[in-house]
Formats: sequence, C-alpha cells, structure tokens
Amino acid sequence: MRLVISNGRIIDPSQNLDKITNLYISRGRIAGIGDEAPEGFTPDQELDASDKWILPGLVDLQARLGDPGSNYAGNIASETKAAVAGGITSLCCPPDTSPVNDSQAVTELIQRRARQAATAFVMPIGALTQELKGELLSGMYSLQQAGCVALSQANQPIQNALTLKNALEYAVSHDLVVILRCEDEKLKNKGVAHSGPVSSRLGLPAISPSAETSALARDLILVEEAGIRAHFSQLSCARSIEMIADAKKRGLPVTCDVAIHQLHLSEMDVMGFNSLFHVTPPLRSLQDKQALQMGLKTGVIDAVVSDHTPLEKDDKLLPFGESRPGISGLETLLPLLLKLVNENGLDLMTAVRSVTQNPAQILGRNIGSLEVSNSADLSIIDPDAHWTLESDRMLSEGKNTPFIGWEFSGVVEQTFFQGRPVYRNNPL
Repeated sequence: MRLVISNGRIIDPSQNLDKITNLYISRGRIAGIGDEAPEGFTPDQELDASDKWILPGLVDLQARLGDPGSNYAGNIASETKAAVAGGITSLCCPPDTSPVNDSQAVTELIQRRARQAATAFVMPIGALTQELKGELLSGMYSLQQAGCVALSQANQPIQNALTLKNALEYAVSHDLVVILRCEDEKLKNKGVAHSGPVSSRLGLPAISPSAETSALARDLILVEEAGIRAHFSQLSCARSIEMIADAKKRGLPVTCDVAIHQLHLSEMDVMGFNSLFHVTPPLRSLQDKQALQMGLKTGVIDAVVSDHTPLEKDDKLLPFGESRPGISGLETLLPLLLKLVNENGLDLMTAVRSVTQNPAQILGRNIGSLEVSNSADLSIIDPDAHWTLESDRMLSEGKNTPFIGWEFSGVVEQTFFQGRPVYRNNPL
C-alpha cells in the first residue's frame, strides 16, 4: 500500500528536520519527505496530519517483556502492544529472562515470538556471563551471530574485576556492543533506598551513591584499558554524570542512559512507603535528579530508557523492602519526556533525539530515523491533547506504575511499524 501522511510537523533529529510537510510510504518503507511526491508515486490512501507531529518510531534500550519465562507479567505479544501505544517501535530485551539469554536457543526463541507478534522490532541483548552469575564468560560471538545486538549483565553487574576485564577484552576483539550497569554489591549491602534523610527516617536499608560511583570508576578504567565502546545504563547519581562527562572530554568512546522515572522522581517520593516507588537503582536525592535533568539537556546523557519491568500485582503488595523493584514504563516514556519539554525547559529536538537517533547509534542500527528507504516506523502525535494515566487503560500486563493519576499532554494517535498501522488510539 502507498500512503501519504500530509501536513504533519515532521521531527527527525537524524536529519536535523523539523518542518511541516508530507511523508510518503511505499511497500513498508519511507519513499520520500517533502511537498512534492516522489516521481511515479500515486497514493492509495491519504492521512491528514494537520496540527499533528510525526516522529520516528522510538527506540528503547531497556524493556523487559516477560518472555521467555514467568519472572515478569505479560509476554512479548502483550508488551509490544503496550510499546507501540507509547510510540515505541524498537526495543531491547535484557538477558535476565528465564532461562537467561546466554545461548543461541533463547535468542532465537525471543526473535521467533517477536516475529509472531509482528508489532514491534524486538532486539535481544545477550548475557556477558553464563546465567548472569558473573563467573564464566558466555559464548559472546555465538550470541552475536544469533542476533543479539549487545551484551550486558542486566541488573546483576560483574563484581570480579578480572572477569569483567576478560569479558571486555574478548568483546572488543569481535566489535561487540557492551552495556554496563554499575553497582558494587558489597557497598549496596542489600539496601533498598537512597542513603539520605528519607531512608534514615523510615528505617530502610540504604544504598549510598558510592555503590554506583565506585563501580563506575572501576569500569571506566577497564573500558579505557580495553579500548572498547561501552554504554553505561541507568545512571542515577550526580557524580556519575560528572565522571561520564570527564571521560567523554578525554576522548573515551562511552555513552550513557538514564531511566525516565529518575528524571521525575526522587527519594522524597518514598516517604509514604509506597512499593510502586521501589526501583533499582533507587530514587536518589533532589540534587541528583536535577543533575540528571541537566545532563540530558547538555548532552552528557545520550539516551533515555523506560526500564520497563512489568510485575504482578502481588509483587508490589509486599512491604517496601520486600517488594520487587521495577516500574511498568513503556506507555509513559514519551509522555514523561514531553512533560520535561513542557515544564522543565528541555529542548524538544534533544528529547526526541534521546529516544531515536542516539540509541540507534549506540546499537549501530539503522532505526529511529525517517530517512528515505528506511523502514516506515513512526508515530503520529497530537501535542495538544491532554489525558490522565489510568491503570485500566494501560495495555501492559504490568500495572505497577507510580504515575497513575498524572496528567500529560501529547497523545499517540497512531503508530506504524514497517508501514503497517499497529496502533490506533480509541478514546472513550
């Protein structure tokens, strides 16, 4: 089918494009952008996008899909539906599945179920070590050959420096993308909340910023020694952002991301013992939150992730310290980003870049862009529509979000994947 989406405001950071014009789609790919149709293009259908935005399909570097295994709520079919409802058409699945994605068989299973769902592009991330135990290296090259776009330890960082050194040296020899989460297990000491006045007042086991920053310092040294391109995921501390900025100034090929909830929430939100605010890394101080926001504005932080972790209702009914950490975040990634644009002075192009062009470049994939001949993955947004997040309207099987009742502006009206409509907003 040939489709023209006319009169929309096309915002595509990869082409430094922000203008009102037409978008042409043919055979599932972008056929052209401009007021004039490509030569020989006769549309079968026209869609008027006046007063609407057209964005590239968002790219999420961290989203658990509950599949394979039953560690999380939902499955690839349900969670990719939630993803496209939030304008996300490409998402990375971390290796902490059940069984762990440390073999070709698990990688291929994830890809097969994603193809069956045919809703979004699911990119598996392989495990750096066998069963994520941080001891024996996985078959990294075979995971890459099977289709893993990167390697990581999910939320179980390698504690042994020698093991990590060996993993990085092997990865660089095969030009593998390595995603590192920084946390010292001994310094974390089974904590559940940021080390500050709130954890002291509530009597919650605390996690000091040094649990992250000391591990980050070690990892930066090993990354520099190995000469590898490394991506640091889910940073939460002001000092971490300073260290990444310094590493970039020294020319290290490093990038980083932050979870969207860290840009809106802080330790103060934990005051009510509400387990929906239990995340890892923990919500930090107000100063840390402000530093993360500034890091995104200045470009030190390259990408923003949903860190989507859909959980069963019972997982959050336990007392704060005993509950499972995580937030269901696919459907709030874009709304929360736009909230920063509208209320915190974040540049719109910078915001869109952090969930399209930058994550695509980190992975080395030709996604998150509306360039001609690319797959027609995009969303149409009504920027002036206002709505309130309600749990019974969420498509994810995990309803564990602290943002219920928050008011947002900017509604995803339609999402296209490979030129096909995979989501259409149907307001009550």
